[in-house]
Amino acid sequence: MPGRLTTHILDTASGRPAAGMEIELFKIESGKRSLLKTVSTNADGRVDEPLLEGEELSRTIYEIVFHAGGYFAEEGGSPAFLDEVPVRFGVSDPDAHYHVPLLVSPWSYTTYRGS
Repeated sequence: MPGRLTTHILDTASGRPAAGMEIELFKIESGKRSLLKTVSTNADGRVDEPLLEGEELSRTIYEIVFHAGGYFAEEGGSPAFLDEVPVRFGVSDPDAHYHVPLLVSPWSYTTYRGS
């Protein structure tokens, strides 16, 4: 299977997937941040396809920006304590699966490299 980058988001305050959260994916090269795509999560808190796959994934630094503030405003909490949650990470093996989940509430978040 080719290398790929995936994510999912769980709303830990409600105990359910974070549906409809906007996500931006950036590539960081030579100190410059370039927007690669903007997507939104589906009903399962996932995007419908990998953020990057195969030759799209390279050995470099990426950043996923999760728009938690907009999501929680839609859920009725405004303004949220958290707004944009940036997660910057490195890809050293573009043939591997990099899964970057976000566990988020209006007040805190956790992330890790999943499988």
